[in-house]
Amino acid sequence: MIDPGLERWRLVLGSPAEQCTGGLQGEAASQDAALDWLYGRDPDLNRRGVRRGGTRTAGTGPSALTTVDWLDDVHRLFPRETIERLERDAVERYEIHDVVTDPDVLARIEPNPTLLRAVLRTKHLMNPEVLRLARRIVDAVVRDLMKRLAPEVRKAFTGTRSRRPSRFRQARDFDFRSTIRANLAHYQPEERRILIEHPKFVSRVKRHLDQWQLVLIVDQSGSMAGSVIHSAVTAACLWNLPGLKTHLIAFDSNVVDLTADVADPVELLMKVQLGGGTDIAKAVNYGASLIENPRRTILAVITDFYEGGDEYRLVRTVARLAEQGTQVLGLAALDEEANPTYDRALAQRLADVGAHVGAMTPGELAAFVAERLGR
Repeated sequence: MIDPGLERWRLVLGSPAEQCTGGLQGEAASQDAALDWLYGRDPDLNRRGVRRGGTRTAGTGPSALTTVDWLDDVHRLFPRETIERLERDAVERYEIHDVVTDPDVLARIEPNPTLLRAVLRTKHLMNPEVLRLARRIVDAVVRDLMKRLAPEVRKAFTGTRSRRPSRFRQARDFDFRSTIRANLAHYQPEERRILIEHPKFVSRVKRHLDQWQLVLIVDQSGSMAGSVIHSAVTAACLWNLPGLKTHLIAFDSNVVDLTADVADPVELLMKVQLGGGTDIAKAVNYGASLIENPRRTILAVITDFYEGGDEYRLVRTVARLAEQGTQVLGLAALDEEANPTYDRALAQRLADVGAHVGAMTPGELAAFVAERLGR
């Protein structure tokens, strides 16, 4: 029987390692077959001798695995985190589209963010039956995101403590600093303690919110899929908050106003079409046309800054917005990882004319918006 450590190396390296490690049996052999079905098609791995598959030939042996068979095998053979990695590689690395366009596969598959991104990229290939099944993935993942993100987003807009004294004594509103100052006369040096005769408390009030606008402009090129999803969910979480009017704009080489669908992020995402060109300047110009009060507007452009349109027009528009008092955010990512790849040169030019440039999680964007509203 092969040593467990050698067995793991054999699974990593594929069949070329068999002369050193020995052959696989039982479940390990099945795992090897499932891995080779996916990674055996990669010429880069073949050249390095990692997961190199055998030569594919015609013959009378067992029929080749279908995607449905392979998916059933990996769900049986591997832990959850490995399954998600295999599905992500199948969809994003090897573009095995039937993972999300085959109704038999969709009926079996467990919804997750990787598959949601794949659905958004490939739904133009789907017939109505497959779209109906794909919508299940969209609905399940969005529901999970809403459940996780809504409390974080809305927390930024809850009541905050003012510094006004309060006659209502509640532990959560105890004012430590004011209490110390008010009772310093009762300090006992020998015992190194202060006797509290006059505890102080502060009042807890809701922020007074004047009407603000938040214009979210999101790049729907293929590389921005994660940010598109989180923008839709974030806009839904912010929708109808008092004092805030939210817009959601998607763009590639064209601009689409999705504000009417913000309350239903599932329907909104089913209307998004990833891919195409990128005209950031046109999208920002459209967003600027929606502004009612420049000094009470946050315009957030979520993009990788690889401009296919007029860079000079984009910089001029952002400079004009900043000069008139609009808070302009240039976000290279809006998702839970906030770890983007982007055109740093253009991002720097926008920062130089007054934009705040970076990457944010949905919670950080909500906190930024709440801070402005609370001023």
